[in-house]
Amino acid sequence: MKTLDYIALVLVAIGAINWGLIGFFEFDLVKAIFGDMTWVSRIIYALVGIAGLYSLSFFGRIRNED
Repeated sequence: MKTLDYIALVLVAIGAINWGLIGFFEFDLVKAIFGDMTWVSRIIYALVGIAGLYSLSFFGRIRNED
């Protein structure tokens, strides 16, 4: 489970960096590397979204540790 947590955290960080670049500089890094909505970029966006949803479970685990 810990490995899955780290993978989710890395994907969420990638998504956050990409959104920061979009917000500050209007530059979509995923689009620049993989193309505009190619199947690879769609998979990356989907994985980042799933990782974000999975990361919501971190709040429940933090609450249970207290």
